[in-house]
Amino acid sequence: MKDNAIMSLHFERLGTGRPLLMVHGLGSNLRTWDPLLPALRDLRELILVDLPGHGRSAPLAGRQTMEAHADALAGFVTSQGLTTADLVGSSVGGRLVLELARRGIGRHCVALDPGGFWRGWETRWLHWTLAASIRLVRLLQPFHPGLSRHAVTRTLLLAQLSARPWALPPQLVVGELQSLAATPVFDAMLRELAHGPLQQGSATTPGFVTIGWGRQDHLLLPRQAARAQVSFPSAHLHWFEHCGHFPHWDQPAETVRVILETVGKDAP
Repeated sequence: MKDNAIMSLHFERLGTGRPLLMVHGLGSNLRTWDPLLPALRDLRELILVDLPGHGRSAPLAGRQTMEAHADALAGFVTSQGLTTADLVGSSVGGRLVLELARRGIGRHCVALDPGGFWRGWETRWLHWTLAASIRLVRLLQPFHPGLSRHAVTRTLLLAQLSARPWALPPQLVVGELQSLAATPVFDAMLRELAHGPLQQGSATTPGFVTIGWGRQDHLLLPRQAARAQVSFPSAHLHWFEHCGHFPHWDQPAETVRVILETVGKDAP
């Protein structure tokens, strides 16, 4: 494994095989993918990237729009020679990899519970619930290690994101909480998500697209999956049962299978 910083984006490369770029969600960092790495690293070269203002990547200057983040990610892809890499993203990362696919960048694409398909009161719900959650996470920052060790407090803190938070590894939980609290662009990006344009779609993409959605996603409600599929009519919609907002946490084995089935296909 080796770390690098290109265009202010920190990343790690590990494994061997065809490149697979993995993009995390709002307030997270590249460590969110740890549950999938043992099963993927022997089959693919994994490129795990910290988005601008997340993890060890510097923030973008100016407004934290989705367009600006997509531009930064597209620049990273070009700089690393990954323009035909397969793409996987979660939440905001799912939205960004769909945007890359819409722009004709990358090969096959897997978007897990991608953002940008909310409407009406769902937008207010997204903004309110995440704003309230981040305030609590910051308030409790000194107590994250202790709270993460107990199933009850893991459940109280992450019920919004996981259908089975009590079963999550404590180290994964404390890392996520600390990352959320430490992300300087969280509030600015949340405002842009709530007030900015929705995700555009495309009938044509460079490769196959799979949109995965957790049946118990309490943040981006499952009804939004149908809109995502309308926006990308050639995409396959995969439902993760007994799963919240993060399939790679709640159903890691199934997530690996969905990724490999998608990226293993012959190009259309």
